[in-house]
Amino acid sequence: MNAGVPSEQKRPSAWSMYRASVGIGAFCALLIVTVYEATAGRIAYNKARFLSNAIAEVLPASRSTVEVTLDADGTLVAATKPAGLPAFLGYDDDGELVGAVITAQAMGYADNITVLYSYSFDLEAIVGFKVLETKETPGLGDKVETEPHFLANFDALDARLKDDGTALANAIVTVKQGEKTEPWQLDGITGATITSDAIGAILNQGSSYWLPALERDAREFQPPQSTGE
Repeated sequence: MNAGVPSEQKRPSAWSMYRASVGIGAFCALLIVTVYEATAGRIAYNKARFLSNAIAEVLPASRSTVEVTLDADGTLVAATKPAGLPAFLGYDDDGELVGAVITAQAMGYADNITVLYSYSFDLEAIVGFKVLETKETPGLGDKVETEPHFLANFDALDARLKDDGTALANAIVTVKQGEKTEPWQLDGITGATITSDAIGAILNQGSSYWLPALERDAREFQPPQSTGE
């Protein structure tokens, strides 16, 4: 070899490059799993706490709750595992039923909107409302969370059932702002038409599914001995 002439570097083999890539990939996968396992419990706790606070906000008379679901026959039963869109029965300190809380979801303008709302058995009306998750346009679609006249819809939004108890007597719908004439109508928001229309559809869908079973079974429902949020 002539002095001053660098030797040709040996190029790594394809197998060596493959092993290196696999090793890096395995390390990254292990790191992701480790981080997930370390934070999963905390994330679940925070979600449960957020949901508990939201329930207390829309149904303040409740001191304990029982998550419920419908069995194959459509009968109201205690849930044995968390559901994606759960419903809850709320009880006061004396164990008396004070209302129900329903979660529901549908497509808004930008993405799915998930809401939580409370139902009064005495009034046969929706009496509380909160957005749990939304990606609507800031300053427009998110007005459903803050606009006073829109939130006033939930002082007592009519959700009574037909005489046979099988369906809503009147579909819950959103109308243009200022054109509400019926207690089951939502007074919409100018400039956020799609989002406010979506809220009406969500409430109609959720109530149509849950209220017949809740009205039929909730008063006779026997909660488990251990209740709580």
